[in-house]
Amino acid sequence: MSGEALLKAVRAGSTVQAVGLLDGMTDGERRAALPALKDLRKELRAAPWNAESRTAYPALHAAGAACHTGAAAAAAWIAGADMRWSQASPGVLLHVLGDRESDWLADVTQRLAARPVASGLPFVLLSGLVRLSGSATPTTDAYVRGWFENIGAAWQGTGSVAERLRQDPDTARMVTAFFESPQAAGEIAWRFGDGPGSWYNALATVTREGVLDRKVMVDACVARLLRGGPVADQRVFLRLLTCLAPTRDEERERTADWTALACEATSAVAGHAQSVLASLALDGELTSGQLAELSSGVLFRTEKKLVRAQLVLLGKALRRDPTAPEVLLPAVAQAFGHEDTDLQERALKLVERHLPALPPTGGAREQLSELAADLSPGLRLRARRLLGDEVLDSVSVVEDEILPAVPERLRLAAAPESAAELAEEVGALLVSGGDVAAFERALDGLVRHAHSDREGLKAALDPVVARRWWKDAASWHSTGNGPFGLSPHGLDVVVAAVFEAVGMHTLHAAVQQGSTEANCRHSGPARAFEARLWEVAYRIRTEPLPFLLATPTWGTGLLEADELVARLAEYRRLDTRPGAADFAQALLRVRRDDPATTAAAAARARALGSPEGYRLAQWLTSEAPPPPAMRRRTSGTRVLVEIGELEEIQGLFPPEFRLLGRPFALFKHRWYCRHWDTGDRQHWLAVVPGRRELLAARLLHDISTVAVDESRGEAAVLPLLAEADGTAGEALHLAVAYGLAARHPEDRLAAVDALLVLAARGHLDAGRLGSDLGELVERGAVKPSRLAESIRTAAATGAYSTVWSVLRVLLPRLLSALAVDASSGAGPVRGLGDLLAVAADCAERSGARGALDHLSRAAERRGSSRVVVQARRLRTALAQETAA
Repeated sequence: MSGEALLKAVRAGSTVQAVGLLDGMTDGERRAALPALKDLRKELRAAPWNAESRTAYPALHAAGAACHTGAAAAAAWIAGADMRWSQASPGVLLHVLGDRESDWLADVTQRLAARPVASGLPFVLLSGLVRLSGSATPTTDAYVRGWFENIGAAWQGTGSVAERLRQDPDTARMVTAFFESPQAAGEIAWRFGDGPGSWYNALATVTREGVLDRKVMVDACVARLLRGGPVADQRVFLRLLTCLAPTRDEERERTADWTALACEATSAVAGHAQSVLASLALDGELTSGQLAELSSGVLFRTEKKLVRAQLVLLGKALRRDPTAPEVLLPAVAQAFGHEDTDLQERALKLVERHLPALPPTGGAREQLSELAADLSPGLRLRARRLLGDEVLDSVSVVEDEILPAVPERLRLAAAPESAAELAEEVGALLVSGGDVAAFERALDGLVRHAHSDREGLKAALDPVVARRWWKDAASWHSTGNGPFGLSPHGLDVVVAAVFEAVGMHTLHAAVQQGSTEANCRHSGPARAFEARLWEVAYRIRTEPLPFLLATPTWGTGLLEADELVARLAEYRRLDTRPGAADFAQALLRVRRDDPATTAAAAARARALGSPEGYRLAQWLTSEAPPPPAMRRRTSGTRVLVEIGELEEIQGLFPPEFRLLGRPFALFKHRWYCRHWDTGDRQHWLAVVPGRRELLAARLLHDISTVAVDESRGEAAVLPLLAEADGTAGEALHLAVAYGLAARHPEDRLAAVDALLVLAARGHLDAGRLGSDLGELVERGAVKPSRLAESIRTAAATGAYSTVWSVLRVLLPRLLSALAVDASSGAGPVRGLGDLLAVAADCAERSGARGALDHLSRAAERRGSSRVVVQARRLRTALAQETAA
């Protein structure tokens, strides 16, 4: 009877009544009531957010915790995710569990404390269980986080964080656990705050007072910094270490730790460690060997600030100790390999200043000679003269140009013969996408198997599509076009057609009426690509095709004329009606650059006697039209390109394909549309293989956003455009220019790849690219500081001549602006010094010579700014005599 009353009280949400009943129940009665409580929990899970569930959950939470006799089951019930948002209060739970044995409570406590932080267990409950059980305080992430939140909470009343730390008996244990936990720092650190009442100052205060052991605290901070981790966590422990203010003795004891941090830690931590070691070194508490060991690691870092500070320290140490050069100069020479030539020169000057102190022969001079090979060519020559190595007079050695291998065309493999193999490939494409070759191979395979054995294909594909978003067609509203509205969603519409999961009304409308959307800048390639997919899906449902005509021969999308003629012949033998979109796509893909092969294929096509044969013969024998007219237009800071009409892609082509040849005007199309998925763009290239300028012009505004609007990912198509066939004209060069100045590194790398591929294929017009970059910098669309990063990366691959050919056109425009800025009192363009540094390096390594407009004026400016220093270096390199 008590069990029924308990269940009734729980359903009514009367926690007080339920607790009263539980207090009067024996262990046996509680166990007997548990099954009904479990059934109620299952019932409430079906609708966890309705009023009945929200009312019953708190009482159910408390009753279930009290009725479980096993510690593991009780802990699982208390931490249940379904009751997390409507659980009983910690006070109620502690009350119903308070009559249990201490060992049982200790077991429950440890199990709950071991739960992830995401379980959201209240710290008041955990700490209350610790008190009830008398067990040791847990040191899990959840408990440590809860303790810190509880100590630092404003609702604790009067008193500072330091005062609450003094009063809490678990302070030492919890702070130690905080340092040892791999996760607690990141979850707690954001609460540390700033100001006199912050956690940093509180922990430092109680450490000074002896509440926390000072040696343990300092060692723990240093150990966490040595362990590494997220930058945010490192800042916390560095800030705490700074507040602890280690004494000179404490710093000296940890010399090895500081050295490791200066060489390997994040920039902020390394800078602090470097400053500590510098102070020790200047006080004579570091040996020359220790300083040399430190320098070997620090000078290998990329951060210019750290390397510059280390060279300054080495300079001071060399002046103070006349015996140090033999040990320290080889350490100084480690900076010869740094990417920044200013730092290389600074290190070389140190060597020049203290070289006379070295013995005329010995290991130190040999090490300097070996390391001098890492210097830039101009400084390397200077070092060889200094060290007496095979003096090269004033002649520099030109390095060979290194460019990537030219991408080769890959022939498409035949469609999978078995349905099981095809299903595997389709599954991979649906989940993660694939290149043009994989897509076209799978598409042709679906058509072939749907024609020969559709039921077998469905059986093979069933596990692949079991959880696709369109599989349960009944879940979609009957209004509209069901799961497929405006888009076929790639292969999905074809696979859905195999399962009849896309309606005939949708397919018929897409094939017969085409798209009803307003045109956007992507409409040409997008609609042509999608029209073929809609048609394939429609034919699977109505009149299956034996295979596709437009499946390319090569991975670039090109189709050999002989193959297309053979496919048309097989269609004629099978009396198959070609699909209009498939045949139109085949015409756009067929190769026409070999007159002899083309003429022979045209003759065989005409001999077929079919309308498609005559159409193909006419297409193959017609003269290639001139490229469409292109015109540069400006839009804000952007420079974009418009395209005139391409008459060839008109006439007998289906309406969805004619958009490819229509004029593309910037201000007559919508800027916003549904074509946000950049994965489709590689397939758009395969729609018009050999005409990459058509696509580059339509994508130019999108690509420009990586530089102008600081978007991410739009430049990923650049390497594909560079590898595609066709003329590399204004649109493609402008696209590369925008990509080189992108906000995000991955977009800049994509642009660098495109630049190098174009150069390797002989398609790069360096003068045009340099001029475009200059114009975009002047308009404010491109930031030179970002451009310098990309140009430096391209040069580092060994493409010195290519990069110089771009910079020799770009730099005069920037240098001329420098002269104007000087007269107006403005400073140089940010990043100009870095561009000049890359140009000087390329000129030294490529043997470039000759005058550069406006360079002398920049080199003759007063001061030692980076712009002036690198301008002088570039002027010197361009004036050198080149080795024969």
